[in-house]
Amino acid sequence: MRDLPWYGYVFIALIIFGLFYFIHYKPKNDELKSVREERIQTEKEVAMLKQKKEELDQIEQELRLLNVQLKNLEAIIPQEEEIDVILRRIQQLAFDSRIDIVRFNPKALIDREFFSEKPISMELTGNYHNIALFFSKLSNFARLFTIEDFSIKALRNQTDASTIRTNSTAKTYVFHEETETEEKSEEEK
Repeated sequence: MRDLPWYGYVFIALIIFGLFYFIHYKPKNDELKSVREERIQTEKEVAMLKQKKEELDQIEQELRLLNVQLKNLEAIIPQEEEIDVILRRIQQLAFDSRIDIVRFNPKALIDREFFSEKPISMELTGNYHNIALFFSKLSNFARLFTIEDFSIKALRNQTDASTIRTNSTAKTYVFHEETETEEKSEEEK
């Protein structure tokens, strides 16, 4: 090899560098490009997953808030009929307001689209202020009540505690969800 001219050494060096380039450097460079592209793709996926996680966290928070709101609404319009509980609470309200319940007559449920009405015919006696106090307490009741067909009449035999008689219909409401069988029967129609 000592007899080679200077350009022979350059040629041999170029062959060695060429072999190095094609055997070692180019495959490693291609592998490096592939790893970079994978990293970029993974970073995009991680960013997308972070965004989806934030959206999921927000949806979960909204779901918790909606569940709390649903529980509050179920206290106002529960899913089950609770006439015995309502009767005891109305009796306690009447006792606290110092009025007498002459008649308390729950009637049949009246079905509506998403709820049912439960009318309760009531006749009460007491003085004006105590009856007003009773209806005021009833309006602050946890359950939703509406009062219809309200009438007041003076009693013939009045006392300090009992001067008027009221007749009214109190309506409370019961929420009902459509069951899967009802939904299927509606879909078949």
